[in-house]
Amino acid sequence: MRLASFISVLALCFCLLGNGCSKGITRSTVAIVFSVRGNVVFGNAERNDFQPVIFKSRIQAGDIVRTSDGASINLALIAGAFVQLAGNSEIKIEKLTLTKDGNDTAERMLDRRAWIRLNRGRIVCSFSQSDKTASEFGITTGQITLRPDSDCLFSVWTDGTTSRATCGRGEVSASADAQPPLKIAAGYFSQWPTASKEPIAASADARAQMDITTALDVEPELMDQAAGW
Repeated sequence: MRLASFISVLALCFCLLGNGCSKGITRSTVAIVFSVRGNVVFGNAERNDFQPVIFKSRIQAGDIVRTSDGASINLALIAGAFVQLAGNSEIKIEKLTLTKDGNDTAERMLDRRAWIRLNRGRIVCSFSQSDKTASEFGITTGQITLRPDSDCLFSVWTDGTTSRATCGRGEVSASADAQPPLKIAAGYFSQWPTASKEPIAASADARAQMDITTALDVEPELMDQAAGW
């Protein structure tokens, strides 16, 4: 009887050790502030608790980031996901997490996730997928959800009731309620709500052309700051 109990306990210990160590350990993380121009604040909207953004600010899930007229902020959300929030814009950080291998003494990175919500204004996003680490990056507005399908550069604008996504490089996937997903390739844009079922060439719309021009101007700055980071 004692031998059977001992064997059962021993088996349970091996099971717990195997399962506990094989699962990744997920932790919340913070955005890295690359640069700030003008008046940019962050904080908790429910408590109306905001403070100016500085380089050491710990911007994390649940925080709102707001820029005033003429201001901007460059952020690294996770490795490979870099953004610039333009003036008169607001985002909410929905999720920022890292998952590391519990079996690896060096804590090998398994997964990175970043989700943000653009409440108003414009954001330029540069995304590069790591070869060794799975990364999930997405942006939502009141009308759409956007996910990069590859290494890409894209711009998103919204005023709360209308949203526009324009791709400058690579390809981004856009989905909206009651509509089939769209693949927006480089040089094209889509706007919601819309009756169009296919992306439109940016050359046909002055605002979309400006989106691409702005994104192409912003990307070298983000890459230069990311290299320094």
